[in-house]
Amino acid sequence: MFKHTTDEVVMVRPTAFMYNPVTAVTNLYQQSDDKDPKIVQAEALKEFEGLVKALREKGVTVNVLEDTPEPSTPDSIFPNNWFSTHEGGTMVVYPMFTENRQSEIAKFRSEVEEIAARKQQSEKLFTIIDYSKNREREQILEGTGSMVIDRKNKVAYCVLSPRADKELFLKFCEDTGHKPVYFRAFQDGAPIYHTNVLMGIGGENVIICLDAICDEDRERVASSLREGGNNIIDITPEQVKNFLGNTLELKGGDGKNFIAMSDVAYNCLTPEQKEQIEKSTEIVHVDIANIEFYGGGSVRCMIAEVF
Repeated sequence: MFKHTTDEVVMVRPTAFMYNPVTAVTNLYQQSDDKDPKIVQAEALKEFEGLVKALREKGVTVNVLEDTPEPSTPDSIFPNNWFSTHEGGTMVVYPMFTENRQSEIAKFRSEVEEIAARKQQSEKLFTIIDYSKNREREQILEGTGSMVIDRKNKVAYCVLSPRADKELFLKFCEDTGHKPVYFRAFQDGAPIYHTNVLMGIGGENVIICLDAICDEDRERVASSLREGGNNIIDITPEQVKNFLGNTLELKGGDGKNFIAMSDVAYNCLTPEQKEQIEKSTEIVHVDIANIEFYGGGSVRCMIAEVF
């Protein structure tokens, strides 16, 4: 059994968070209005600080990186898309769908490499696998957005989409020793752009919208999850829209796991779902409604784990 949760993460404090029209082409959860961008940024910053505070109060080490106004990276608040780290001292860098998201790599990479390498003090080897140049071949794979990893079982789940290339996903699994499970999923007839929108895997539970998965793939995905000893908590497409799939389990300072989610996600839980989760895991929830509205991502997207 491999380590599934960590007590250290990376987050990026926003400088100019806003609705990103180039990512909205494939992210149907993003919304826009005529609110002053300065107000949007101010509200996002307040929400960001609230999540950082909540995680630190649980004993999680939160490494906060500072964004800069230039080059413009409006989605930098979602760092889990361009890198991931893995038990044993491996960091993976990914190719992003849009240019202003690809710019995040050069902006933050050296800081993240330093944090990830420091975590491996007792390791003799720190390895970087860099797929970022695959963007030139139009191969995209946006980290733990495109993939949801069952770390304890070394299984990677991936919804194929314009943001998740099948060939590169299989290459990732080969390079890192994960079993691949890829499938198709839809919301309101449109392809779901990121796997972590519809599912999140914890130490015991998996929150997933099975109804979103296409008919020919659904049972194969569910069977793989059950084989890994996961208790399936099935959610509805409406709950997906409320970001209940976009949650993350972390380890607190007391050594116990907890699940982080937004207030919007928490408030759409049924009593039965809440009871199922709380049998094994405390729920920590915060208000990030502004970030969810304009960014189309929730708590899980804002947190990049450090293993």
